[in-house]
Amino acid sequence: MSVPVYLRVAIPSPLRRTFDYLPPQSPPAAAALQPGIRVRVPFGRQEVVGVLLETGTHTDLEPGQLRQALALVDDTPVLPPDLLQLCRWVSDYYQHPLGEVVSTALPALLRKGEAADPGGETVWGLTAEARGLPETAFKRAPKQAALFRALLARGQLGRAELEALELSRNAVKALADKGLVSEQTRPPTPPARADDPLREAPLALNPEQQAALDQLRYQAFNTYLLEGATGSGKTEIYLQAIQAVLSLGRQALVLVPEIGLTPQTIGRFERRFAVAIAVLHSGLTDRERLQAWCDTASGRARIVIGTRSAIFTPLPEAGIIIVDEEHDPSFKQQDGVRYSARDLASVRASRQDIPLILGSATPALETLHNAMHQRFQHLRLTRRAGSARAPQIALLDIRRLPLQEGFSPAMLAEIEATLARREQVLVFINRRGFAPTLICHDCGWVAGCNHCDARLTVHQYPPHLHCHHCDHQRPLIQQCPQCFSRQLQQVGLGTERSELFLQQCFATTPIHRIDRDSTRRKNALAKVLEDVQRGDPCILVGTQMLAKGHHLPRVTLVAIVDADSGLLSTDLRGPERMGQLLIQVAGRAGRAERPGRVVIQSHHCDHPLMQLLVTRGYQAFARQLLAQRQLSGMPPYRYLALLRAESKRPENAIDFLTEARRLAQQLQPASPQLHYLGPLPALMEKRNGRFRYQLHVNAAARRDLHRLLQRLCRQLEANPLSRRVRWAVDVDPQDMT
Repeated sequence: MSVPVYLRVAIPSPLRRTFDYLPPQSPPAAAALQPGIRVRVPFGRQEVVGVLLETGTHTDLEPGQLRQALALVDDTPVLPPDLLQLCRWVSDYYQHPLGEVVSTALPALLRKGEAADPGGETVWGLTAEARGLPETAFKRAPKQAALFRALLARGQLGRAELEALELSRNAVKALADKGLVSEQTRPPTPPARADDPLREAPLALNPEQQAALDQLRYQAFNTYLLEGATGSGKTEIYLQAIQAVLSLGRQALVLVPEIGLTPQTIGRFERRFAVAIAVLHSGLTDRERLQAWCDTASGRARIVIGTRSAIFTPLPEAGIIIVDEEHDPSFKQQDGVRYSARDLASVRASRQDIPLILGSATPALETLHNAMHQRFQHLRLTRRAGSARAPQIALLDIRRLPLQEGFSPAMLAEIEATLARREQVLVFINRRGFAPTLICHDCGWVAGCNHCDARLTVHQYPPHLHCHHCDHQRPLIQQCPQCFSRQLQQVGLGTERSELFLQQCFATTPIHRIDRDSTRRKNALAKVLEDVQRGDPCILVGTQMLAKGHHLPRVTLVAIVDADSGLLSTDLRGPERMGQLLIQVAGRAGRAERPGRVVIQSHHCDHPLMQLLVTRGYQAFARQLLAQRQLSGMPPYRYLALLRAESKRPENAIDFLTEARRLAQQLQPASPQLHYLGPLPALMEKRNGRFRYQLHVNAAARRDLHRLLQRLCRQLEANPLSRRVRWAVDVDPQDMT
């Protein structure tokens, strides 16, 4: 009699457990039951797709309680062993259900049971009927005419090619509705030869760059912190390191913080390398994301460029992982599985025995701390590549000065002088919209969000009030709802207001606003940057989107209108973020042969941290912050986790966290090695109609923290109070608000 086999399956569920099933009715061969394949199973009243973790001959359930799996979806694993192990690590470390971690690691279409290899890229081509038409067939529809001519010339066009040629997807649909265009499949690009990966020759390196490159070792794990001033040539080191990896027949994964950086990164990589490059970010359709994922998993794509979630991409021939702008907080997922892609890159590189490069001009304090204690190898680039020189930074004390829409006379004079030299100006204001506050001058009423503890931001294009936390919007009012006065004042600065003011001051100069609102349309950011690259005098007004990685060679003045918000922040990481942002923004100035200048307006020019940052640079500034963190017992000197709870009724969240603290203290009483703070309201207590509270757990040893959290989460999941709230554990939190 054969021993029964049970399937242990990870199912996307908030329950912190796996589920056992009997094999399908037509039992597959034992060799087919490989961990990492997808299995279609009944779950409650639904059918879901899970991932097989293991098979066994023992289960805690009675035979009558076991349900039978419906079918195996795959012949071979979609999650290879290394990624399955990474998912287990993520589940254990971040205290999150394994089924949801595994689901996060898969593209959306694979979660729904679609084939793991679509077999080629979806493209559009002309039908036989369309090929018989003359080129002048669409005189009255210029967009359709442009698409028709491009298809006649090229035969087929994919999504990326349509975007590059600025051809309309609506035109594709219009011609498809007429039966003139059809969807087709283009065969996958075969892998390029490892001995000839280049399309153009690498640039010559300066001595610092060459010394950094020479220290890289490609046959074993090591973490390299590549700290280089903005414009110092970090990307060229990435490119030459990838060249070495490709020559060994291996793949490279490059993580960038935001979608906005991927087009320019891709362009530079495509000009350099004659290999298939896969791109993974949230701006892709589900079908495009699956195609890129499969190209990488099959080895067809030799370079992968992506945002945070690309860390879960299969790399059968992994050779190197690079995390650009490693300090950026967007590498930390803030909901669902709260993982850090930077930290996962370290775990994955270690397990695959490959090098990891963390690049930044302003490393995170945790990264710098690891380098100082020689856990990471510290590579430094202290000067800019080529003939470019570091910009001069000047503080402009605006106390008692007359301000026009936030601009001092001295700042306006700096802008005017720069434009007179036919150079470009970047004005940095880290607040979008027209004004952050609408207030009644007669009674003091302030326009607030009904769903959040936040003020509504005034927008003028189009006119409306907008909450940037829950996305609530309402029309812009003309009368106070409290006293009916019409004396409503729009207080504070936003990018829209600054753009309008600068247009009035410099009427003949083009003004380009770059923020989340102005770049919503596809290719909008790329188009603006393309205009700026022409070099004509102009002013860019923007938020932190402008601070990250953009090469703007004609910008010689960076004007920072308000540098004080980070200094006054109540967030643990507020000063660190302020310093990083100011240095990153300052790095946009003087990146070519012309010298750059940075002018920072502040009411607190004599603040010790501001003085340290401007006079001695980021290294001295970061070391001072590390000393403060050590005195206060905060990361990276101790280990932190937040237990977050939210509910429409605040007492539910408070009661849950009070119970959580009681249970935690039973498991591990408070001591110098492990202490608790809370429950406390979040800095924004109410958001999107829910009240949010936190319990802080601070430990001297990482092992003690995780041992406590594992036991505590099991008890909380079974506690009746947990059903009244949404709760989550945030390990190594980056956002304390």
